[in-house]
Amino acid sequence: MGASTTGSVRAPQGDVARPGAPAAVRVRAPARLHFGFLDMHGGLGRRFGSIGLAIDTPALQIKASVAARASAKGAEAERIRSYLLAAAAHLEVSDAVAVEVEEAIPAHAGFGSGTQLALAVAAALARLNGRAVDLLDFADVLDRGNRSGVGLAAFTEGGLIVDGGRDGSGSPPPVISRMPWPEAWRVVLILDDGATGVHGGSESEAFRDLPPFEEARAAEICRIALMQVLPSVATGDLDGFGRGITTIQERIGDYFAPHQGGRYASAAVAEVLQAVAARGVSGYGQSSWGPTGFALMPSEHEAQQLVASLERPGRLRFVIAKGRNEGASVSDI
Repeated sequence: MGASTTGSVRAPQGDVARPGAPAAVRVRAPARLHFGFLDMHGGLGRRFGSIGLAIDTPALQIKASVAARASAKGAEAERIRSYLLAAAAHLEVSDAVAVEVEEAIPAHAGFGSGTQLALAVAAALARLNGRAVDLLDFADVLDRGNRSGVGLAAFTEGGLIVDGGRDGSGSPPPVISRMPWPEAWRVVLILDDGATGVHGGSESEAFRDLPPFEEARAAEICRIALMQVLPSVATGDLDGFGRGITTIQERIGDYFAPHQGGRYASAAVAEVLQAVAARGVSGYGQSSWGPTGFALMPSEHEAQQLVASLERPGRLRFVIAKGRNEGASVSDI
């Protein structure tokens, strides 16, 4: 586990938790896969637009308890502290809470770990104070959902999510489609623990420096999403869904290639994805900036078979995930 941080700011005078609020809560939140942007051109007034999926593993689990002062223990302790201070200021409650990370989502790996961590801390603090919480407000306060609304919707709803992109208002992108992920389908995750995806300042620089995205290419991606990807989920056609996602991955991956060293951020993951394609798998790619890759499989058995054929000595790990059709859980302890 990582180091802990301590400190506190005084609660606003007169702030009192509602009677019956718990002394401790546990929050469990899903990771999300980001399958790609829909419209990087933005000529219709909204830019980005995303399609993604909440998955059951990896997952974030934190325990938050009323304490004498603010503290954080475990992975991303400094990040937790900043989220705790921001959420407490927004809710106008004390930040005297001890947060312990019991299970973590790998950071900068394409799973949206920062968004899940920020929202989990905010949801825990609200529950400890008996307060209702509007996570759309928190997304803005905690600087989440700058480009994609998939992480926020994964936390609140789960499932396969499409958001409508950002307009000029600064509000989080609206969810325009949320569909349940077929129970039998599996996602083989290909994790490269020796690499990280583009993030932070490098990510901002990439979006600043990228050339204009072709309008015709954006139109193609939107057509694929509306007329192939989403109908395939509705009808249980994994092959159609996979072919659509792979095409979107190719278009977006090539666009971002100058900033991530190729279509995929990890050469080791790229090699495995070539093997996945050679085996006839229709749906594969990289989540967000990577380095995590994925392959879409119709069943647990076939996912296990694929992993057995791909595993080799080295730094890559393979994990079989299910889609999660529920959002995060918040439970009193």
